[in-house]
Amino acid sequence: VQLQAFGGGLVQAGGSLRLSCAASGRIFSSYSMGWSRQVPGKEREFVAVISNRGATTYYADSVKGRFTISRDNAKNTVSLQMSSLKPDDTAVYYCACSKKMWIFTTTLADFDSWGQGTVVTVSS
Repeated sequence: VQLQAFGGGLVQAGGSLRLSCAASGRIFSSYSMGWSRQVPGKEREFVAVISNRGATTYYADSVKGRFTISRDNAKNTVSLQMSSLKPDDTAVYYCACSKKMWIFTTTLADFDSWGQGTVVTVSS
């Protein structure tokens, strides 16, 4: 599967950004989709996941209540609406597809095809 994330940028603390990810190469509606983020020199961190049909979502505690993941299976896209951004949210954000169909997982190892990330910078 090919994934392309976009929508990152520079925003002030308290602001909002919407990330999107376009997918191709798999039956998109059969796979969970997730977002992760990584700060240079640190491990990649799970951010959010959405089930294949969008009925179930799960968020890392650090973003719960501020971020919303959604998907449009007709357009093969997944999005991450980020609000009340904090400087600690600064990272490269990646979208990914689950390795197997029909699973719902919050484990990064269960995802692949991370694709190119998009940089989010939150200034204080």
